[in-house]
Amino acid sequence: MIIPKTREEIELMRESALIVSKTLGILAPEIKPGVTTLHLDKIAEEFIRDHGAEPGFLGLYDFPNSLCMSPNAQVVHGIPNDTPLKDGDIISIDCGALKNGFYGDHAYTFEVGEAAPETKELLRITKESLYEGIREFKIGNRVGDVAFAIQNYTESHGYGVVRELVGHGLGRKMHEDPEMPNYGKRGKGKKFVEGMVVAIEPMINLGTKRIKQLPDGWTILTADDKPSAHFEHDVALMDGRPELLSTFKYIYDALGIESNEEDEFRSKIYDQGL
Repeated sequence: MIIPKTREEIELMRESALIVSKTLGILAPEIKPGVTTLHLDKIAEEFIRDHGAEPGFLGLYDFPNSLCMSPNAQVVHGIPNDTPLKDGDIISIDCGALKNGFYGDHAYTFEVGEAAPETKELLRITKESLYEGIREFKIGNRVGDVAFAIQNYTESHGYGVVRELVGHGLGRKMHEDPEMPNYGKRGKGKKFVEGMVVAIEPMINLGTKRIKQLPDGWTILTADDKPSAHFEHDVALMDGRPELLSTFKYIYDALGIESNEEDEFRSKIYDQGL
């Protein structure tokens, strides 16, 4: 059952989402060759707690850490460890925070040093597909419209779309209805309703769409060991349109990247009367 939120609840969720956004921002300059994911996990947990929130993933379904850290061929749910990152790696950092009874949950895939050109392109297209999907999160549409937009955009570039893992509704629980897959057919699935909040998160592979799991019971990898990218935003349906609750701005500011992608996205949403 979809649980719509009031505007007051959505603003509380924005606060939770922005704690995650700021956490990813303070991690961004620390991501470099020689750094371990356990070190990054410690920084994140301290930052989240210092800002009056609790790590959203720590202990959730018995997950052992505050961040899901998934380098290279790992798709999602990687467990932080003491293996140093290497130049040319990429790493998906998925972070959650719980504050005022509501969750924030989003993710960004970072380069470690300088990634290979084909990997950079995978990151670019995957991030662009996130916004393609979010544009379809509007009154009158259904889950399949978002799913189709992401699948169509990424598969047109020859990438594999993971089937077994999906985005989700978000609120007082980390995972609420509806499931938000990254593949599907237009006009299919649950209908969107005003006030709902979802986490939309393309998980896109350079090669095959197929995946495998490590014996740790958590880590998901691509079946062909080629890189995978993962980007995620929290989005509310307000006045019939998608409203970003999370932001990558803190990441860009920390890395000195000039980007107005979110402003341009909002402008297109309103200019097109979506």
